[in-house]
Amino acid sequence: MSTLARPGPPDSPAPARRGALALLASTQLLLIMDTAIVNVALHSIGDDLGAGSAGLSWIANAYLIAFGGLLLLAGRAADLLGHRRLFTAGLGLLGAASAAGALAPSSAVLVAARAAQGVGAALAAAAAFALLLLLFPDGPGRHRALGVFAAMGGLGGVLGTVLGGVLTDLLGWRSTFWLNVALALLLALLALRLLDGATRRAEPGFDVAGALTATGGLGLVAYALVDRSVAAGAAGLVLLAAFAVVETRTARPLVPPAVLKRPALRLANGLSALAQMALFPMFFLVSLYLQSVLGHPPLIGGLGLLPLSLVVVATAPQTGRLIARLGLTRTMTLGFVLLCGGTAWLALALSPDGTFLTTVLAPSLVLGVALPLVMVTTNVAATAGAAPGETGLASGLVNTSQQFGSVLGLAVLVAVSTAVTGPAVTPLAQTSGFRAALLVGAAFAAAAALLSVRLRLPALLPAATPRQDRVGDAR
Repeated sequence: MSTLARPGPPDSPAPARRGALALLASTQLLLIMDTAIVNVALHSIGDDLGAGSAGLSWIANAYLIAFGGLLLLAGRAADLLGHRRLFTAGLGLLGAASAAGALAPSSAVLVAARAAQGVGAALAAAAAFALLLLLFPDGPGRHRALGVFAAMGGLGGVLGTVLGGVLTDLLGWRSTFWLNVALALLLALLALRLLDGATRRAEPGFDVAGALTATGGLGLVAYALVDRSVAAGAAGLVLLAAFAVVETRTARPLVPPAVLKRPALRLANGLSALAQMALFPMFFLVSLYLQSVLGHPPLIGGLGLLPLSLVVVATAPQTGRLIARLGLTRTMTLGFVLLCGGTAWLALALSPDGTFLTTVLAPSLVLGVALPLVMVTTNVAATAGAAPGETGLASGLVNTSQQFGSVLGLAVLVAVSTAVTGPAVTPLAQTSGFRAALLVGAAFAAAAALLSVRLRLPALLPAATPRQDRVGDAR
């Protein structure tokens, strides 16, 4: 069994921690890249498998529903069963499901494979974030690590768009799934060498009723958001209400009620959701604008977000220094102000006869600065009070907030865009719809900026909280 490192200065992480961070951040890159690749390849998938628009939407949505529904359970399971065990199991399932997708003879089989991919991604994502929290206690070291995570997420979006177009054009859409298989296998093998296998921190015992009601409720709510099903949404809310009751009556709750009573945790998770409600739909809407209004092909439309992503990659590692200089709350508020201003600027700049340089470029650079400031600070705030036995729980909560913020934001903003565009699918009408949707996104960011000034973090955990160092010889 591996040993824990002696407490050391977080400013100079040990080589083992750097290697583990590179592995965990690469997993974040893989998960973001996978989503972008499939979005680019959807048109070719539809042509090959004869899937209509409904079938194609489920190829994307099956992943989102499984991912969003299982994040909370995956995070808590990592605390109970072991973080590396859940991490490698998630990568293994993601790789196996990707292979099934690559071999899928029909759209129905591909939808099932995408759902299984979502399960694997939820296990890997929740465990990876929890491992990061264990490796880097709250402080400058964690701020920098979260900055690396944000940078790799931005890079994953770019690589996914580029590789999705190149691989689909040269080798066909099935090659994009085989790429997942190779990368997931490589990361799982590296995890056995670089990550500690002895990281179970929670007391034994599993809340079966809580797990069933939470997963079912979150899954149905995710389904309701992506498919606009009132019945599924109502059923999901009933299950979540049952989950709340169960958690007050069980000895080993999946989410201890005392955790949710922490004001800073509740506010930080709400701010994480608001951030994604503005950010996630923005990428989708800008890509549509570049393709459907300005007439760019899908690959060029995706590359239009390359400058934004490069700014994210450059800014994210510096976020920790900004937090040290301004403080967490001020840095967060600055990020949301920039997010609001950049989104509003982008909305007002859109024009049916514009160009990328005159409409998208400048505001996208502002958004590239805002994105890591918002993501890093909300993640820091949402996990600041987590005890060692709660890292998976904290990871599951903030990941769930972000995932549902993404799904809810996309559903709301697409509905606004569709309503404003109306039946006349002209460049002018489409531009008006995109503008209205982005202004709603700016309103979400403005609300978050106002709420962020109320954030008051709990006292930090003791500096002597042990960290993992050597991580290769655990069973």
